[in-house]
Amino acid sequence: MATMNTYLNFNGTTEEAFNFYKNCFKTEFITIMRFGDTPGCEDLDEIEKGKIMHISLPIGGNILMGTDIPPNRPKAVNGTSVSISINTDTEQEARDIFAKLSENGTVEIPLQDMFWGDLYGMFTDKFGIQWMINYEYPKN
Repeated sequence: MATMNTYLNFNGTTEEAFNFYKNCFKTEFITIMRFGDTPGCEDLDEIEKGKIMHISLPIGGNILMGTDIPPNRPKAVNGTSVSISINTDTEQEARDIFAKLSENGTVEIPLQDMFWGDLYGMFTDKFGIQWMINYEYPKN
């Protein structure tokens, strides 16, 4: 079966964002490639060569990936069409991840018990990425 992973585009803040995500999820990078290590990018200035061409971070059974948009491409624009949904194994994990990821972000729905019976919250992190955190309480 095919797998699906999330790929994020940033305007020069990929490394900062992914170090933040790495700390929030307590995991380690699989891959970090910079534009300076990429064939065909020799003409970039030193700042652009240091930007992230590709980075990958395992989270559960998925991989969060990202890149800095090169200067010759249209800028990344955050919107409301996509959110990353995280389902946790424990209530405490949901609370911890919500608290860490939403730090300095904008909380739209505080983490709370919802009418459908789960613990749920939604926010946009400090990098403009939308997240939904959900913990499904055990059903009796």
